[in-house]
Amino acid sequence: MEQAIQQLINGISLGSIYALIALGYTMVYGIINLINFAHGDIYMVGAYIGFALTTFFNLGFFPSLLISMALTSLIGVVIEKVAYKPLRKSTRITALITAISVSLFLQYTMMYFTGPQTRTFPMVLENRSLSFLNGSVVMDIKNIYILMITLMLMAALQFIVRKTRMGKAMRATSFDMEAAQLMGINVDKVISFTFAIGSALAGAAGVLVGIYYNTINPLMGSLPGLKAFVAAVLGGIGLIPGAVLGGFSLGMIETIVSANGGSIFKDAVAFLILIVVLLLRPNGLLGKTTKEKV
Repeated sequence: MEQAIQQLINGISLGSIYALIALGYTMVYGIINLINFAHGDIYMVGAYIGFALTTFFNLGFFPSLLISMALTSLIGVVIEKVAYKPLRKSTRITALITAISVSLFLQYTMMYFTGPQTRTFPMVLENRSLSFLNGSVVMDIKNIYILMITLMLMAALQFIVRKTRMGKAMRATSFDMEAAQLMGINVDKVISFTFAIGSALAGAAGVLVGIYYNTINPLMGSLPGLKAFVAAVLGGIGLIPGAVLGGFSLGMIETIVSANGGSIFKDAVAFLILIVVLLLRPNGLLGKTTKEKV
């Protein structure tokens, strides 16, 4: 029982990070039906920004987190304006190839300026832990920070989407972009805002991964980005609750597999889950089948 609780805690921490990245995937897909494969590398850029702020500017954890979110948000908007907006009326395969190209561009640009070697993230949080059940279950202070920050960001996102004017515009654009334009909604502004919010969440995930694992590298966004996409599909891509459910589910599944001696196969398990879900429920756990007239 103690081991199960310990793995649950670890799985929730890992799932929180997957959920933050998956939210960016699902928001962009929900608005313009684009799978932004460069999203995982924005997460990587956020980790490097946090590393630079804490190492060279000696900033604390929370200022570094907020500045990383702001800068990755700006980067997301620039990418949308430069790479995706001109191709908005092109075929989906064209946009997909562009997303892969942007991903490679971010990876190798970062590698050019910082080098390919792995860097050690500074210890910006005190190394403390809480013990339960006579010390058999340990919760590191990092786990608490990751979970609380993730929950606050998700609550803020839900408030924006459900209660603000821009959130209503996002939902209208997601439902029918042409009708939203006819009703006077500035669709370009909505799409840019969506990229900004999604990129900010990815930047936050990058900083949280830095403090959790203490290492970063220019290629760190590839595999977590793909896993976050798996999480988004698992929960129902295009649905914010689906991204959250998929992220936490995938994190706990990976942790359970690793705890039972299958750490080498945990990545394979993630993609096996994707195949099974696509076969049994192509729209995800929370997705609904929709009929489309042709």
